[in-house]
Order: sequence, then structure tokens, then C-alpha cells
Amino acid sequence: MVKYLIGLLIAIVLMAFVPSKNRPKPIKPDSLVLEVLEELGVDQSAKKPKNITNANARIGEDLVNRGFSKRDNLKKAKRQSKHFVCTSCHNVKREDPDLLSFDPQARLDYVTEKGLPFLQATTLYGAINREHWYNGDYEKKYGDLVKPARNDIREAVQLCAVECAQGRRVKDWELESIMAYLWEIGLQIKDLDLSEKEVDIINDAILNSTNQATAAALITTKYSKESPATFLLPPDDRSAGSGLEGDPKNGRLIYEGSCLHCHYQKRYTFFPLDRGKMSFTHLSRKIPTYSRQSLYQVVRWGTFSKFGKQSYMPRYTEEKMSVQQLADLRAYIDEQAETL
Repeated sequence: MVKYLIGLLIAIVLMAFVPSKNRPKPIKPDSLVLEVLEELGVDQSAKKPKNITNANARIGEDLVNRGFSKRDNLKKAKRQSKHFVCTSCHNVKREDPDLLSFDPQARLDYVTEKGLPFLQATTLYGAINREHWYNGDYEKKYGDLVKPARNDIREAVQLCAVECAQGRRVKDWELESIMAYLWEIGLQIKDLDLSEKEVDIINDAILNSTNQATAAALITTKYSKESPATFLLPPDDRSAGSGLEGDPKNGRLIYEGSCLHCHYQKRYTFFPLDRGKMSFTHLSRKIPTYSRQSLYQVVRWGTFSKFGKQSYMPRYTEEKMSVQQLADLRAYIDEQAETL
């Protein structure tokens, strides 16, 4: 403790001779993790937005939420996709209570509390902090297209724009605007649940320029570098289902936060759903079938885009909807079909 105090005092004295704008500063709760890592000597240049004329985070935010934007003093750009925007499938706020866990029930509870939808794709909040994208079984769906995207966030954005959103590649100024927005919504220090001792270690490394690699390594143990994806098949016997007893109360949360996010008033789909008896009766009747409107079919296989009808339903991986949650959703639909 004495050595620490002496070291901190020496650092304070030395900093008195450094111009204030260049002095290292202790971390704050809202400090961006990437910027703290830069202070600790970790190169983040591959993720930093490039300085392109009129590219900025507000344009990126527009593109993510609305699918279009415009550069200063120029006309509005063509929509990136006629069918989807990024927030059709991605949240832009934190959605996991534990940044090292991918528990779909913990996520459902968390997003319900926060008033967020329960979606197929991983949140864009903190996406820029990852090192890999389109992980796990997504190679089965996209094949060689994932190779350039797996280790390059810009290529991941382009793959999402063309294949997932069924739109065009984004232009350079749009891409760098999206990168600026993703940087802005990167993980913050307060997301890492650091102990006081860990905060002291990081601040000591920043202020004294010592043990920086150790402090950086500590930070990167607090969140996952990728979002896993495991494809599951529907049950062999769709009438019997998984054999698990479903909880209709939990199923209601999934229906409200997931199904209606896209299907209510045909927001992103040609197939409308609501809270009425007709919707529940139709879904309940289709569950045991091998129709594309069977709950098991669309959740585990999704649907495919086709000419003249490019909007489609992405599949839910095991990490995004568990076998138990699917049983819960069925229980809710069957209950509503019988009681309404």
C-alpha cells in the first residue's frame, strides 16, 4: 500500500509538468472500453471510423434505425433495403445481464424489464468490442461469405446489409458513419462490473504507464469476444413437440417481445399477427404440421427470401431461443387459442 501511494504521488508530481490536455486521466463509469484500451497501448485502429467527408455517428444512427440518411447539403441517399433495417433483428442497447453468458432466459427477463424486444440477432451495443462475427453455425447458412466477415467488422456489416437485410452494400461514407455509431455505442467501463481493486489496477496502469498489458488483459476478460450461434432442428414429432411442459406466462413474453415485433400490422412481414383469437387459432393449428407457418418450422429453420418476396424470417439459434422457451411459446399460443 505504501509503495502504491508513493508511486501515485510520483506520478502526480510528474504529470504537473505535462500539458493538461495530454495528461492521462482516470477511468470513469461512462468511459468507452475501446478508448481505455487505447490508453493502455492496445491498437484499435482497425475498428476506428475513418475520417471521410460528412461521415458521422448521427448518419450512422439514422442508417441503423431508419435505413437511410443523407450527407450534409446533399439529397437523401437511397434506402439501404426495402425490407428491413438493422433494428428489425438487432437491439442497440445492452440485452444480456452477464456479458460472458448467453442464457436466453436471462436475456428474455432482462429485455422485458428494460422494455426491449427479444430478437434473433445479437445486440449492436458492444458489437464493436467483439473480435469475431458470424460465428458458429452461420457458416452453414452463408458458406464462404462468412470468411471475410468473421474477423472484420466492416465486412460483417456488408454481409448483414446484403444477405440479412436483403439490400445493397453500403457506401464508404455510410459504412464509416455506421462505424462511428457502433464506436459510440461500444461497451462502457460501468458495463464490466469491475471491483474497486480492479479499477485501481487499471488507473495505476494508465497514470503510471506500468503493467499496461496486465490491465488491458484484465478488461478483456470481462466480456465475450464473440456471440456463439448453434442451429437446432425442429422436434421429429411436431405434434408431441419437445416433450417439455411449457409455461404460458413465459410464452406470452416471447410472443409479445418477439413475434409481434415483426408481425404486428405486417411491420416487416407479409404474415400479420396480433393478440386476437384468429391469430392464435391459426398458429395453434399449424404447429403440428410441416408448413412454413408451423411454429417449429419458422423458429428453427426460418423462411427464405424469394423473387418478388425478399423479406424473410431469420432462424432462432439455441442461444436466442431455448428448447424450453419454444415449449413455453407453444403453451401460450395453445392456451390463447382455447380460451379467447
